[in-house]
Amino acid sequence: MARYVAFLRAINVGGRFIKMATLADHFRALGHEGVSTYINSGNVIFETRARRSDLLAMALETGLQPRLGFTSEAFVLTQAEVQAVAATAAAHHGAVGSDGEVNVFFLRDALTPAQQAAVLALRNGVDDFVPLERELLWLCRTRQSASKFSNAALERALKTRSTARRSSMLQGLAALLSARE
Repeated sequence: MARYVAFLRAINVGGRFIKMATLADHFRALGHEGVSTYINSGNVIFETRARRSDLLAMALETGLQPRLGFTSEAFVLTQAEVQAVAATAAAHHGAVGSDGEVNVFFLRDALTPAQQAAVLALRNGVDDFVPLERELLWLCRTRQSASKFSNAALERALKTRSTARRSSMLQGLAALLSARE
């Protein structure tokens, strides 16, 4: 069995509230094992025999929609991918200073050249972006509330859905995953 993490979009924001125990039960009902959640924002650790994260993400979206009552896009990474992204994000903390934050946007696919150009055009003195594989780092050099950048602006620029997580949260998740090895 392989261990994965699903990062679900729009969980416990905008009126879409679900208890994490219920969300874990939904994953079990879909046939996954070793299910647990991490923090109240739709991060689900689980084990499955599936080997393709793209197909797994689509199956989760289809299976969860009737249980949740709304569509929540799923961004699925292996345990190793989560740990690598967390380490890469942590390596960029020096670029944002003590008031800033590094965030990771999870994407369905790698950015096309046109999408990379669109996101790099959003750079300014406060916000910088670093494209990775199927992720994008947002380096915010101030409090996020002081930035004019938003998830909605990114999705408009990329013309695709995404979900974001703070690097600090990913560090905790990566540590938890390492402890379970």
